[in-house]
Amino acid sequence: MATPDYILKIRQKIGNDPLWLPAVRGIVFDDEGRVLLGQRADNRQWALITGMLEPGEHPAPGIVREIFEETAIIAEPERVVSVGTVGPVTFPNGDVCEFLDVAFRCRHVSGEPRVNDDESLAVGWFNLDGLPELMPGHLASIHLALDPAEAVHFEP
Repeated sequence: MATPDYILKIRQKIGNDPLWLPAVRGIVFDDEGRVLLGQRADNRQWALITGMLEPGEHPAPGIVREIFEETAIIAEPERVVSVGTVGPVTFPNGDVCEFLDVAFRCRHVSGEPRVNDDESLAVGWFNLDGLPELMPGHLASIHLALDPAEAVHFEP
């Protein structure tokens, strides 16, 4: 996964110490009800499309950017599904991060999925009855996005 320059500069000062970062997660559905997934290059696991926000970036445009950067799909956020935390996560280089995660239900606007950067090994649409094993919490996010209630789920 490409680490943003601003985080590399922070890491020069704090080393591998825990870092609190804003992140977004997209649960993108197409017109057939399939969900967009990517197989991550860093751990080879299948996951929803996720990413870190840039300094000053708002979450909704941030998830649109992340989805396009990773999959070449143009998506539109429909609503916030959940707000919670992920981590702590220890990366192979020893860096420790914890993420404030804002998950969005999104709809496919245009584009065909393809690996569009070095963060993914594969990307594609999946029927809900044929999902691969997903990273922890990602299946729960899909279920929350399918819930017709529009209340935001806040993790305890």
